[in-house]
Amino acid sequence: MNAVNRKTEWNRGMAVGSVICFLVNLVVLLLLLTGLLVVEKYGQFTATFKDNSANYAYIAFCVILLIWITYFYFFFENRKLLADAKRVTMVFVLVEMCVALSWAFGRYVNIYARPVALAGLLALTLVGRRDAIFLNVVCAFLIFILDNFASTAQTPVDVYSSLVIAFSAGMIAIFLGNKIKTRLQVVWIGIIIVIPMEIIIFLLEICSLAAAGATEAAIATETVFRSILTNMGFGLLGGLLSAVFFLAILPVFESLFNCLTAFRLRELTDTDAKLLRKLKEGAPGTYNHSAVVAQLAEACAESIGEDADLARAAAFYHDVGKLHQPEYFTENQDEYNLHDELTPELSADIIRSHTQDGFDLIRNHHLPQFFADVAREHHGTLPIRYFYAKALKMTDGELNIEDFSYTGPKPRSKIAAIIMIADASEAVSRALTKRSPEEVEKAVSGIIEERMDLEQFSDCDITMKDLTVIRETLVNTLSGVYHHRVKYPTIKYTRKGGKTMGEGE
Repeated sequence: MNAVNRKTEWNRGMAVGSVICFLVNLVVLLLLLTGLLVVEKYGQFTATFKDNSANYAYIAFCVILLIWITYFYFFFENRKLLADAKRVTMVFVLVEMCVALSWAFGRYVNIYARPVALAGLLALTLVGRRDAIFLNVVCAFLIFILDNFASTAQTPVDVYSSLVIAFSAGMIAIFLGNKIKTRLQVVWIGIIIVIPMEIIIFLLEICSLAAAGATEAAIATETVFRSILTNMGFGLLGGLLSAVFFLAILPVFESLFNCLTAFRLRELTDTDAKLLRKLKEGAPGTYNHSAVVAQLAEACAESIGEDADLARAAAFYHDVGKLHQPEYFTENQDEYNLHDELTPELSADIIRSHTQDGFDLIRNHHLPQFFADVAREHHGTLPIRYFYAKALKMTDGELNIEDFSYTGPKPRSKIAAIIMIADASEAVSRALTKRSPEEVEKAVSGIIEERMDLEQFSDCDITMKDLTVIRETLVNTLSGVYHHRVKYPTIKYTRKGGKTMGEGE
């Protein structure tokens, strides 16, 4: 089921474009670091550059080497990101912002008050855990370079301790934040990452106390313990600031770079979301159908290791194109069917147009491209069987089935394939007279087999194992949604003598 003939997303043009994008952003990063170093020397750029030209050259070399290592990391591990100039720029902006904030807090507040876990949290949410681990290391090294060459007020022990704190706090935030979906969880992570920071600060200050001479120990002890409490307080502030800045900055990144995070996906699937509210009011039957499909898609995506939140959100929007003519779709009709007045050809045109209408509507509302793609792909190139069969009864000649088929494209992602299957499974299961698990399984299996026979999964990398798991998940979930209910007896209640009496009918 793998897409053997699928064209690669990477070509020479993209390679050149990604290198140019990296070079431009590298220049910006170097200018930023140079600016911070100049500020550190109170704006005396000429004198600073002449006196420290070797240091500037060393810093430039280290930064260039670090960024090219980053380029090759993405080249081998996440080439898709390199193909998108906007996402490359997002990564650089993330790194530059976190380094600048850390420098500012280290210089003007305290070295331990830095929001060192911010880079890890932002990268985890925006680009994923594996890439976040690497970017956290990059940020820690950049902060270390600045500390080592720019700061004259801190000891070498402080500088190296800052490197350890930046690295460890970011890594802990990444590992703990892998499933964050609420703001309260972010705050708790900000508190938890303080623990290793406080231990490092405490041990560092104790070392300072032990290093004091015997004659100075009595005098130094009180001062060092006061310093310990002060610096541990700044460490607590740094952990909390990481969470606060994350919550404040994440929406900006989501808006500027159109990123789909768990937080934004939940906002887009809220009942007050503009397009969903229109769907609920203008096509209530379609909205209810989409809500069930969203539940099914979420369960299926989770069962095969795909992004469940993304699948749920895309499923909510997959049929918004029906807003154009909602009365022509069964779930929004009463007893009268408007298609009875139309030819099969015209009916097929109206039905299949909802995929392109959905694509256009989603893009016009500036919603994620992925939602628009799923809206257009969730029927692939399937024939509209009802109207094709109706047309066959009305003609003696041959009919071109493509005139009664969706225009595609076929699903190009596993989530689009999941929604294709879940969409049809929900509709068929709702129409079943007997909704036993056996009947539901038979219906779902038929849907999957039909789509395989028509090669609807040829453009995505879904496997037979995935399809088997999806089938089992759909059967279990649909059996719960459309479970058997007992028939309630009819009882007429009356009040006599202050008591409620019931009488069966």
